[in-house]
Amino acid sequence: MTSTYSPQTIEAFRAITTASVSDALQGLGVHGHVSSEIRLQVGDKLVGPASTVKEGPTDEAVPPQHALDALDVAEAGSVMVIDLGGELDVAAWGGLMTAGAVARDVGGVVLDTCVRDLTEIERDFPGFTVFARGTSPATTVGRFRTLSAGEPVEIAGVTVRQGDLIVADRDGVVVVPAELVDDTLAAAQEIEEREKEQTKLILESGSLLTGLAKYQRI
Repeated sequence: MTSTYSPQTIEAFRAITTASVSDALQGLGVHGHVSSEIRLQVGDKLVGPASTVKEGPTDEAVPPQHALDALDVAEAGSVMVIDLGGELDVAAWGGLMTAGAVARDVGGVVLDTCVRDLTEIERDFPGFTVFARGTSPATTVGRFRTLSAGEPVEIAGVTVRQGDLIVADRDGVVVVPAELVDDTLAAAQEIEEREKEQTKLILESGSLLTGLAKYQRI
């Protein structure tokens, strides 16, 4: 079961950048940004509670059962987060899993591995969002199996727990610990307001240095 966030909280995070969220977390002493090796492959901004799946190597030809089970009970708006330890030679997500996700109104997926069927996903499920390390035509079946669902995973060096908030856009992916969501949102909104003021001063003064001197932010 993922944590429930109010629609107002989700929309507030949609209105701010991952850069501001990352800076806010840094100010709280937390490293939340995921390596830029995990990038937007298709779709757009993604905000929602994490639903976690861990996979590991195998030579058995078995389906990704934990992932399938997790998808079939996923909460609307949740984000599937699948940990394959950075594997680049397989795809842990494709067209059929996207269909299952869309059927449950899942917001998107973050993969510490590759995705396949991008043309199909773009054509048949416009708006569905995938962040991944890249693309691969190869299946996980016979190479990887699911080990757990709902347990903490590690995505490119950042721990993600079930229910942590995923905030992702073209700049990358940030993981907000569930217990810090409110504090992070408040700090990120303050950062964005100050940046608007700083931008205005820079444009009015004609000087970047003037803006930096007053706001001490770059």
